[in-house]
Amino acid sequence: MTLNKAILAASVIIGAIAIIFAYSQFNDFDFNRVPTFDDFVQTSGRSNSNSNLDREGLNESAFQIGQVRTVEASDTDLTLPELFARVEKSVVQITDSHETDLLASRLGSGFVYDTNGHIITNYHVVNGGGRLDVTFLDGTVYRASLIGSDPYTDLAVLYVEDVPQEKLVPLPLADSSAARVGEQVAAIGNPFGLSGSMSAGIISGIGRLIPAQEAGEFSIPDVIQTDAPVNPGNSGGPLLNMRGEVIGINSAIFSRTGQFAGVGFAIPSNTIAKVVPSLITTGSFEHPWLGVAGRDMTPGIADRLGLEEPRGFLVMEVVPGSPAAQSGIRAGNQDTTVDGIPVILGGDVIVGIDNQTVRKIDDILVYLQREKSVGDELLLTILRDGQEMQITATLGVRPNQQLAP
Repeated sequence: MTLNKAILAASVIIGAIAIIFAYSQFNDFDFNRVPTFDDFVQTSGRSNSNSNLDREGLNESAFQIGQVRTVEASDTDLTLPELFARVEKSVVQITDSHETDLLASRLGSGFVYDTNGHIITNYHVVNGGGRLDVTFLDGTVYRASLIGSDPYTDLAVLYVEDVPQEKLVPLPLADSSAARVGEQVAAIGNPFGLSGSMSAGIISGIGRLIPAQEAGEFSIPDVIQTDAPVNPGNSGGPLLNMRGEVIGINSAIFSRTGQFAGVGFAIPSNTIAKVVPSLITTGSFEHPWLGVAGRDMTPGIADRLGLEEPRGFLVMEVVPGSPAAQSGIRAGNQDTTVDGIPVILGGDVIVGIDNQTVRKIDDILVYLQREKSVGDELLLTILRDGQEMQITATLGVRPNQQLAP
Protein backbone atom coordinates (compact mmCIF):
# COMPACT_ATOMS: atom_id res chain seq x y z
CA MET A 1 0.00 0.00 0.00
CA THR A 2 1.30 3.48 -0.83
CA LEU A 3 0.62 6.42 1.45
CA ASN A 4 -0.96 9.40 -0.27
CA LYS A 5 0.81 12.75 -0.22
CA ALA A 6 -1.45 14.32 2.38
CA ILE A 7 -0.72 11.54 4.83
CA LEU A 8 3.00 11.65 4.18
CA ALA A 9 3.03 15.38 4.84
CA ALA A 10 1.79 14.62 8.35
CA SER A 11 4.11 11.65 8.83
CA VAL A 12 7.52 11.10 10.23
CA ILE A 13 10.03 8.61 8.85
CA ILE A 14 12.52 7.11 11.25
CA GLY A 15 15.90 8.31 10.07
CA ALA A 16 14.25 10.29 7.25
CA ILE A 17 12.45 13.49 8.19
CA ALA A 18 11.73 16.76 6.43
CA ILE A 19 14.40 19.27 5.50
CA ILE A 20 13.66 22.97 5.58
CA PHE A 21 16.73 24.66 4.16
CA ALA A 22 17.84 28.17 3.34
CA TYR A 23 21.46 28.99 2.69
CA SER A 24 23.11 32.33 3.36
CA GLN A 25 26.49 31.12 4.63
CA PHE A 26 24.70 30.10 7.84
CA ASN A 27 21.66 27.86 7.69
CA ASP A 28 18.28 29.02 8.94
CA PHE A 29 14.91 27.35 8.68
CA ASP A 30 11.24 28.09 9.20
CA PHE A 31 9.31 25.55 11.25
CA ASN A 32 6.04 26.99 9.91
CA ARG A 33 6.71 25.88 6.34
CA VAL A 34 4.37 23.09 5.19
CA PRO A 35 6.44 20.01 4.26
CA THR A 36 5.99 18.55 0.79
CA PHE A 37 5.89 14.94 -0.37
CA ASP A 38 9.53 15.04 -1.45
CA ASP A 39 10.54 16.20 2.03
CA PHE A 40 9.60 12.84 3.51
CA VAL A 41 10.35 10.22 0.86
CA GLN A 42 13.33 9.70 -1.38
CA THR A 43 11.68 9.98 -4.79
CA SER A 44 14.87 9.98 -6.86
CA GLY A 45 18.43 8.85 -6.42
CA ARG A 46 20.48 11.47 -4.62
CA SER A 47 24.24 11.68 -5.02
CA ASN A 48 26.38 10.13 -2.34
CA SER A 49 27.62 12.54 0.30
CA ASN A 50 31.22 11.81 -0.72
CA SER A 51 31.04 13.18 -4.27
CA ASN A 52 33.18 16.23 -3.39
CA LEU A 53 35.80 14.38 -1.36
CA ASP A 54 39.45 14.97 -2.22
CA ARG A 55 41.22 11.92 -0.78
CA GLU A 56 43.16 10.94 -3.90
CA GLY A 57 46.83 11.88 -4.00
CA LEU A 58 47.11 12.38 -0.26
CA ASN A 59 49.58 10.46 1.85
CA GLU A 60 48.08 7.69 3.96
CA SER A 61 48.99 9.70 7.05
CA ALA A 62 46.18 12.09 6.12
CA PHE A 63 43.69 9.37 7.09
CA GLN A 64 45.21 8.64 10.47
CA ILE A 65 43.86 10.21 13.64
CA GLY A 66 46.38 12.25 15.59
CA GLN A 67 46.36 13.16 19.25
CA VAL A 68 42.96 14.62 20.03
CA ARG A 69 43.46 15.91 23.56
CA THR A 70 46.65 17.84 24.18
CA VAL A 71 45.09 20.41 26.50
CA GLU A 72 42.92 19.27 29.38
CA ALA A 73 39.76 21.10 30.31
CA SER A 74 39.90 23.56 33.17
CA ASP A 75 39.04 22.16 36.60
CA THR A 76 36.91 25.22 37.31
CA ASP A 77 34.71 27.51 35.24
CA LEU A 78 36.66 30.16 33.36
CA THR A 79 35.70 33.76 32.86
CA LEU A 80 34.78 34.68 29.30
CA PRO A 81 38.12 36.46 28.67
CA GLU A 82 39.98 33.47 30.10
CA LEU A 83 37.97 31.09 27.94
CA PHE A 84 38.63 33.07 24.77
CA ALA A 85 42.36 33.28 25.46
CA ARG A 86 42.45 29.53 26.05
CA VAL A 87 40.79 28.47 22.78
CA GLU A 88 41.13 31.32 20.26
CA LYS A 89 44.13 29.86 18.41
CA SER A 90 42.27 26.60 17.78
CA VAL A 91 39.35 28.23 15.92
CA VAL A 92 39.78 28.86 12.19
CA GLN A 93 38.02 30.56 9.32
CA ILE A 94 37.04 28.41 6.34
CA THR A 95 36.29 29.62 2.82
CA ASP A 96 34.87 27.66 -0.10
CA SER A 97 35.79 29.95 -2.99
CA HIS A 98 34.58 30.06 -6.59
CA GLU A 99 36.71 32.35 -8.76
CA THR A 100 34.13 32.48 -11.56
CA ASP A 101 31.04 32.75 -9.37
CA LEU A 102 31.50 34.83 -6.24
CA LEU A 103 27.86 34.30 -5.24
CA ALA A 104 28.57 30.56 -4.92
CA SER A 105 31.40 31.15 -2.42
CA ARG A 106 30.84 30.22 1.21
CA LEU A 107 32.39 31.30 4.47
CA GLY A 108 32.27 29.60 7.83
CA SER A 109 34.26 28.49 10.82
CA GLY A 110 35.94 25.36 12.12
CA PHE A 111 38.25 24.12 14.84
CA VAL A 112 41.29 21.90 15.26
CA TYR A 113 40.38 18.28 16.01
CA ASP A 114 43.80 16.64 16.35
CA THR A 115 47.53 17.15 15.94
CA ASN A 116 47.50 15.58 12.46
CA GLY A 117 45.99 18.56 10.66
CA HIS A 118 42.31 17.64 10.81
CA ILE A 119 39.81 20.49 11.04
CA ILE A 120 36.13 19.96 11.87
CA THR A 121 33.41 22.10 10.31
CA ASN A 122 29.87 21.85 8.96
CA TYR A 123 29.15 19.93 5.78
CA HIS A 124 27.08 22.82 4.42
CA VAL A 125 30.10 25.14 4.71
CA VAL A 126 32.38 23.08 2.45
CA ASN A 127 30.19 21.18 -0.01
CA GLY A 128 30.09 23.92 -2.63
CA GLY A 129 32.84 22.31 -4.71
CA GLY A 130 35.14 25.34 -4.65
CA ARG A 131 38.70 25.89 -3.43
CA LEU A 132 38.94 25.30 0.31
CA ASP A 133 41.19 27.47 2.47
CA VAL A 134 41.74 27.46 6.23
CA THR A 135 42.85 30.69 7.91
CA PHE A 136 44.32 30.59 11.41
CA LEU A 137 44.03 33.44 13.92
CA ASP A 138 47.43 34.90 12.97
CA GLY A 139 46.27 35.28 9.36
CA THR A 140 48.20 32.41 7.79
CA VAL A 141 46.22 30.58 5.12
CA TYR A 142 46.54 26.91 4.16
CA ARG A 143 44.95 25.03 1.27
CA ALA A 144 42.67 22.28 2.60
CA SER A 145 41.34 18.97 1.28
CA LEU A 146 37.87 17.67 2.12
CA ILE A 147 38.57 14.10 3.25
CA GLY A 148 35.31 13.18 4.97
CA SER A 149 31.72 14.39 5.10
CA ASP A 150 28.35 13.39 6.46
CA PRO A 151 25.35 15.54 5.47
CA TYR A 152 23.12 13.54 7.83
CA THR A 153 24.88 15.13 10.83
CA ASP A 154 26.12 18.23 8.94
CA LEU A 155 29.73 17.35 9.76
CA ALA A 156 32.84 17.45 7.60
CA VAL A 157 36.58 17.00 8.09
CA LEU A 158 39.26 19.02 6.29
CA TYR A 159 42.93 18.08 6.12
CA VAL A 160 45.68 20.71 6.04
CA GLU A 161 49.29 19.73 5.36
CA ASP A 162 52.55 21.24 6.57
CA VAL A 163 51.00 23.24 9.38
CA PRO A 164 53.43 23.92 12.24
CA GLN A 165 52.58 21.78 15.25
CA GLU A 166 52.26 24.82 17.51
CA LYS A 167 49.18 25.86 15.49
CA LEU A 168 47.48 22.47 15.83
CA VAL A 169 46.06 22.68 19.36
CA PRO A 170 42.99 20.41 19.49
CA LEU A 171 39.97 21.50 21.47
CA PRO A 172 38.82 18.84 23.96
CA LEU A 173 35.32 17.42 23.50
CA ALA A 174 32.84 17.47 26.38
CA ASP A 175 30.30 14.78 27.20
CA SER A 176 27.23 16.45 25.70
CA SER A 177 24.88 14.00 27.41
CA ALA A 178 25.68 15.87 30.64
CA ALA A 179 24.60 19.23 29.19
CA ARG A 180 21.97 21.03 31.25
CA VAL A 181 19.47 23.72 30.35
CA GLY A 182 20.68 26.99 31.87
CA GLU A 183 24.37 26.09 31.58
CA GLN A 184 26.48 29.00 30.34
CA VAL A 185 28.13 28.56 26.93
CA ALA A 186 30.11 30.61 24.42
CA ALA A 187 30.26 30.53 20.63
CA ILE A 188 33.47 31.43 18.82
CA GLY A 189 33.71 31.88 15.08
CA ASN A 190 33.73 34.29 12.18
CA PRO A 191 30.30 35.93 11.86
CA PHE A 192 30.14 37.94 8.63
CA GLY A 193 33.85 37.20 8.19
CA LEU A 194 34.80 38.97 11.42
CA SER A 195 37.45 36.56 12.64
CA GLY A 196 38.01 35.80 16.30
CA SER A 197 34.52 36.79 17.45
CA MET A 198 32.93 35.53 20.65
CA SER A 199 29.35 35.58 21.91
CA ALA A 200 27.89 34.14 25.09
CA GLY A 201 24.60 32.75 26.32
CA ILE A 202 23.12 29.65 27.84
CA ILE A 203 21.90 26.25 26.76
CA SER A 204 18.21 26.96 26.26
CA GLY A 205 17.14 23.47 25.24
CA ILE A 206 18.44 19.94 24.72
CA GLY A 207 17.36 16.93 22.72
CA ARG A 208 16.05 18.96 19.78
CA LEU A 209 15.37 17.44 16.37
CA ILE A 210 16.29 19.62 13.38
CA PRO A 211 16.37 19.04 9.61
CA ALA A 212 19.68 17.91 8.14
CA GLN A 213 19.86 20.94 5.88
CA GLU A 214 21.54 19.30 2.90
CA ALA A 215 20.54 15.65 3.35
CA GLY A 216 17.01 15.90 2.01
CA GLU A 217 15.07 13.29 3.94
CA PHE A 218 16.87 13.02 7.24
CA SER A 219 16.94 14.86 10.56
CA ILE A 220 19.61 15.35 13.20
CA PRO A 221 18.58 14.22 16.70
CA ASP A 222 19.82 15.16 20.15
CA VAL A 223 20.70 18.72 19.10
CA ILE A 224 21.60 21.45 21.61
CA GLN A 225 19.65 24.71 21.52
CA THR A 226 21.34 27.95 22.60
CA ASP A 227 20.58 31.64 22.85
CA ALA A 228 24.25 32.58 22.34
CA PRO A 229 24.14 34.92 19.32
CA VAL A 230 25.30 33.20 16.13
CA ASN A 231 25.11 34.62 12.62
CA PRO A 232 26.21 33.88 9.04
CA GLY A 233 29.83 32.75 9.21
CA ASN A 234 29.53 31.09 12.64
CA SER A 235 28.67 27.74 11.03
CA GLY A 236 31.22 25.10 11.97
CA GLY A 237 32.58 26.98 14.96
CA PRO A 238 32.61 25.48 18.45
CA LEU A 239 30.01 25.95 21.15
CA LEU A 240 32.01 25.75 24.36
CA ASN A 241 31.24 25.18 28.00
CA MET A 242 32.97 27.34 30.58
CA ARG A 243 35.72 24.78 31.13
CA GLY A 244 36.99 25.18 27.57
CA GLU A 245 35.44 22.00 26.15
CA VAL A 246 33.51 21.75 22.89
CA ILE A 247 29.93 20.84 23.74
CA GLY A 248 28.70 21.22 20.17
CA ILE A 249 29.35 22.62 16.70
CA ASN A 250 27.18 25.56 15.65
CA SER A 251 25.10 24.54 12.66
CA ALA A 252 21.73 26.26 12.27
CA ILE A 253 19.49 29.07 13.45
CA PHE A 254 15.75 29.52 13.67
CA SER A 255 15.04 32.69 11.75
CA ARG A 256 12.61 34.32 9.35
CA THR A 257 15.14 36.96 8.28
CA GLY A 258 18.37 34.99 7.88
CA GLN A 259 19.85 36.68 10.96
CA PHE A 260 19.96 35.50 14.56
CA ALA A 261 16.60 35.63 16.33
CA GLY A 262 17.49 34.16 19.70
CA VAL A 263 17.50 30.45 18.84
CA GLY A 264 20.58 28.64 17.55
CA PHE A 265 21.35 24.94 17.23
CA ALA A 266 24.57 22.97 17.69
CA ILE A 267 25.36 19.38 16.76
CA PRO A 268 26.32 17.73 20.08
CA SER A 269 29.90 16.78 20.85
CA ASN A 270 28.97 13.13 21.42
CA THR A 271 27.82 12.98 17.80
CA ILE A 272 31.13 14.53 16.75
CA ALA A 273 33.04 11.93 18.77
CA LYS A 274 31.07 9.10 17.16
CA VAL A 275 31.10 10.28 13.52
CA VAL A 276 34.38 12.13 12.94
CA PRO A 277 36.84 9.21 13.40
CA SER A 278 35.05 7.33 10.62
CA LEU A 279 35.09 10.43 8.39
CA ILE A 280 38.86 10.64 8.78
CA THR A 281 39.63 6.97 8.18
CA THR A 282 37.00 6.08 5.56
CA GLY A 283 35.51 9.36 4.32
CA SER A 284 31.96 8.55 5.43
CA PHE A 285 29.80 7.27 8.27
CA GLU A 286 27.13 4.58 8.09
CA HIS A 287 23.96 5.44 9.98
CA PRO A 288 21.71 2.73 11.44
CA TRP A 289 18.25 2.54 9.87
CA LEU A 290 14.98 0.80 10.72
CA GLY A 291 12.65 1.75 7.87
CA VAL A 292 9.18 2.66 9.10
CA ALA A 293 6.93 5.66 8.52
CA GLY A 294 4.20 6.97 10.77
CA ARG A 295 3.47 9.60 13.38
CA ASP A 296 3.68 10.25 17.08
CA MET A 297 0.71 9.19 19.15
CA THR A 298 -1.90 11.89 19.88
CA PRO A 299 -4.81 11.87 22.35
CA GLY A 300 -7.20 11.46 19.42
CA ILE A 301 -5.38 8.47 17.96
CA ALA A 302 -4.97 6.93 21.41
CA ASP A 303 -8.73 7.23 21.97
CA ARG A 304 -9.43 5.62 18.61
CA LEU A 305 -7.11 2.73 19.46
CA GLY A 306 -8.44 2.36 23.00
CA LEU A 307 -5.10 3.19 24.64
CA GLU A 308 -4.94 4.53 28.18
CA GLU A 309 -2.39 7.24 27.36
CA PRO A 310 -1.06 8.90 24.17
CA ARG A 311 2.48 7.56 23.97
CA GLY A 312 4.42 5.69 21.33
CA PHE A 313 4.97 5.85 17.59
CA LEU A 314 2.22 4.64 15.26
CA VAL A 315 3.61 2.70 12.29
CA MET A 316 1.66 3.56 9.12
CA GLU A 317 4.04 2.20 6.49
CA VAL A 318 6.97 -0.21 6.45
CA VAL A 319 9.63 0.25 3.76
CA PRO A 320 9.84 -2.96 1.67
CA GLY A 321 13.00 -4.92 2.32
CA SER A 322 13.92 -2.78 5.32
CA PRO A 323 14.99 -4.16 8.71
CA ALA A 324 11.49 -3.39 9.97
CA ALA A 325 9.92 -5.43 7.15
CA GLN A 326 12.30 -8.34 7.70
CA SER A 327 11.51 -8.40 11.42
CA GLY A 328 7.75 -8.50 10.87
CA ILE A 329 6.72 -4.97 11.91
CA ARG A 330 3.14 -4.47 10.68
CA ALA A 331 2.03 -1.42 8.70
CA GLY A 332 -1.39 0.22 8.83
CA ASN A 333 -4.28 -0.77 6.58
CA GLN A 334 -7.19 1.51 7.56
CA ASP A 335 -7.26 4.98 5.98
CA THR A 336 -9.10 7.44 8.21
CA THR A 337 -9.01 10.94 9.68
CA VAL A 338 -8.38 11.76 13.32
CA ASP A 339 -8.82 15.35 14.54
CA GLY A 340 -8.68 16.50 10.94
CA ILE A 341 -5.40 14.72 10.21
CA PRO A 342 -5.30 11.81 7.75
CA VAL A 343 -3.74 8.69 9.29
CA ILE A 344 -3.59 4.96 8.61
CA LEU A 345 -4.58 2.80 11.55
CA GLY A 346 -4.07 -0.91 12.04
CA GLY A 347 -0.29 -0.84 12.28
CA ASP A 348 1.94 -1.59 15.23
CA VAL A 349 2.57 1.04 17.90
CA ILE A 350 6.21 1.18 19.03
CA VAL A 351 6.22 1.88 22.78
CA GLY A 352 9.73 0.74 23.71
CA ILE A 353 13.22 0.06 22.36
CA ASP A 354 15.71 -2.07 24.27
CA ASN A 355 13.40 -1.86 27.28
CA GLN A 356 13.36 1.95 27.24
CA THR A 357 10.08 3.85 26.94
CA VAL A 358 9.21 5.48 23.62
CA ARG A 359 6.82 8.42 23.81
CA LYS A 360 7.60 9.97 20.42
CA ILE A 361 9.85 9.64 17.38
CA ASP A 362 12.60 11.71 19.05
CA ASP A 363 13.16 8.95 21.61
CA ILE A 364 13.90 6.45 18.84
CA LEU A 365 16.15 8.75 16.81
CA VAL A 366 18.19 9.89 19.81
CA TYR A 367 18.68 6.30 20.97
CA LEU A 368 19.81 5.13 17.53
CA GLN A 369 22.22 8.06 17.25
CA ARG A 370 23.71 7.62 20.71
CA GLU A 371 23.74 3.89 21.22
CA LYS A 372 23.42 1.92 17.98
CA SER A 373 25.44 1.06 14.89
CA VAL A 374 24.70 -0.73 11.63
CA GLY A 375 24.29 -4.45 12.31
CA ASP A 376 23.20 -4.04 15.91
CA GLU A 377 20.03 -5.71 17.12
CA LEU A 378 17.16 -3.53 18.36
CA LEU A 379 14.52 -4.96 20.69
CA LEU A 380 11.19 -3.31 19.88
CA THR A 381 8.26 -3.40 22.28
CA ILE A 382 5.05 -2.93 20.29
CA LEU A 383 1.31 -2.89 20.77
CA ARG A 384 -0.55 -5.00 18.20
CA ASP A 385 -4.32 -5.40 18.41
CA GLY A 386 -4.17 -4.22 22.02
CA GLN A 387 -1.56 -6.80 23.03
CA GLU A 388 2.02 -6.00 23.97
CA MET A 389 4.73 -8.05 22.28
CA GLN A 390 8.42 -7.82 21.44
CA ILE A 391 10.19 -8.02 18.07
CA THR A 392 13.91 -7.97 17.35
CA ALA A 393 15.20 -6.12 14.29
CA THR A 394 18.76 -5.97 12.94
CA LEU A 395 19.55 -2.40 11.93
CA GLY A 396 20.65 -1.74 8.34
CA VAL A 397 22.34 1.13 6.51
CA ARG A 398 20.34 4.17 5.49
CA PRO A 399 19.27 3.62 1.87
CA ASN A 400 21.03 6.58 0.24
CA GLN A 401 24.38 5.25 1.43
CA GLN A 402 23.88 1.86 -0.18
CA LEU A 403 25.35 1.20 -3.61
CA ALA A 404 22.25 -0.68 -4.80
CA PRO A 405 19.10 1.36 -5.55
